[in-house]
Amino acid sequence: MPVEVVPYSEAWPTQFANVAGDLSRTLETLPVVSIEHVGSTSVPDLAAKPILDIDIIVKRQHVAAALSALATKGYVHRGDLGVTDREALEAPDEHPPRNVYVCVDGTLHLRNHLAVRDILRRRADFRERYGAVKVELARDPEIDITTYIAKKSDVLQDVLAASDLSDEEKALILKLNTSTRASATPE
Repeated sequence: MPVEVVPYSEAWPTQFANVAGDLSRTLETLPVVSIEHVGSTSVPDLAAKPILDIDIIVKRQHVAAALSALATKGYVHRGDLGVTDREALEAPDEHPPRNVYVCVDGTLHLRNHLAVRDILRRRADFRERYGAVKVELARDPEIDITTYIAKKSDVLQDVLAASDLSDEEKALILKLNTSTRASATPE
């Protein structure tokens, strides 16, 4: 299936706010650290797949309770999809299209999501380069999502070079992003 990449939409922050509000109400009895808009739709002026990426951040001991609460609202647990301490959920609807994850606070993959988002928000040079790579890859009608993710890894490693992640952590992220099983970096 081809990968669709579209220009940034001003609707994405509002869509996130609406979903985050619903998620907050669903999880109101739990001590949620935060609900974060991550991935390319969270970065103004960045081309993206039109799918929100949302990280619900909790302490390790609250993961099971968060998954249970979300199940009552129709979210379906899909497992960690190869990324330890990140539990993927299928949303009960496609309004808006979204990937929702329950993430353990402080873990590498979470710090990766936040670092990429924050650097791309601050650095127009990285944002423009990353957007151009994504648009070019999406032009290939034969590209699949695994190849798309793997071929973005070089530019993402350059983005992460500007982060406070260690060299070992960056190497782990690269290994995960170039594997066929999972991705540490959202869209």
